[in-house]
This record gives sequence, structure tokens and C-alpha cells, in this order.
Amino acid sequence: MSSDEEKRRDFEEVALPHLDAVYRVALRLSSDPNQAEDLTQEAMLKAYRSWHQYKPGTNVRAWLITIMRNNFINEYRKQKKNPQSLDISEIEAHTVFHDVQDVDPEGSFFSQIVDDEVLRAIDSLPEEFREALVLSDVEGMAYAEVAQVTGVPVGTVKSRLYRARQALQRKLYEYAVEMGYIKGGSR
Repeated sequence: MSSDEEKRRDFEEVALPHLDAVYRVALRLSSDPNQAEDLTQEAMLKAYRSWHQYKPGTNVRAWLITIMRNNFINEYRKQKKNPQSLDISEIEAHTVFHDVQDVDPEGSFFSQIVDDEVLRAIDSLPEEFREALVLSDVEGMAYAEVAQVTGVPVGTVKSRLYRARQALQRKLYEYAVEMGYIKGGSR
């Protein structure tokens, strides 16, 4: 078997099972299925071309998502979009679901009720909060993995997750009452 065949087979066996995860994160970052497909394809192509740099036994999913994220950031910079601003003090002043927060610090509450309304709320978060939330709560990555992918300290990841969850709580309060996840009036 040639070296190219071994590389292809190894890549298919180790990296391709994470294709869906890379796409899901790309979709949540870009909020555009076409851009997410492009980001995923470009990331997988770059990963294949750089497969010799991958260290077997390390977290290939985090490595692939990091490549995709870097592509997203580069595209974002090219487009020179203004980042969405968010008043943190406004979020903190309107925190809801106090009962859920006490028993559910890891956000597993949201993983149980993810539907279109929740995805729209996630998509509306500022990029840095959305990214941390998607990697942690949607993709199930540990704080250390999220820190590795995003290139920020674990404490920053925790802070972003806390604020992202608060923002989601505020945005989804009425929906949660309507769906019967919580009782109304607990604000």
C-alpha cells in the first residue's frame, strides 16, 4: 500500500467521523448553511493536506474544529463585519430560571430542549458567546477543549458560557413557560 493510500485511509478512519460535528459548529458560527458547508469543506481539505502534522492520539475533533474556526475568523476579518454588541449588565439584571441555575450549572437543561426556537436564540448571541455555548453545550466539549479550540483561558470560557446561558434564559423565558418547561411568574 502506498503512502498516499495510507494517509487517505487513516484520514477517513480518524477524521471523517467528526465531519458532522465540524459542520454543526460551522453552522452555529456562520448561521448560514452554505457558508457552513464551505467552511467544513475547506477545513477538511486543509486537515487532509496537513494530516502529517496531526499527532495521533490527540483530540482530532478539537483539531478539526480549530481549523474550521480559524477559517471562519479569517473570512470574518475579510468581510470586516462589525461585531454585534451586547450590554452585559442588561443580561445580568434580567437573569431568569434561578431554580434551574442552582441545580444545573453545566447547562444540561438546554441540551434537553434544543429545537428551532432555541437554535434561533443561540444564533442571535454575539459570536464569542455563541461559539463557547455551541462547543460546550451542543457539542459536549469540556471546558479545556473549548479553551484549546478558541485560544482563550478556561476562566474566559466559563465566563462566556455563564453570560451566554444568561442571555439565552432571558430570550427563552416566555417560550419555556409556553412549552411547560417552567412555570410562569418565576422571573
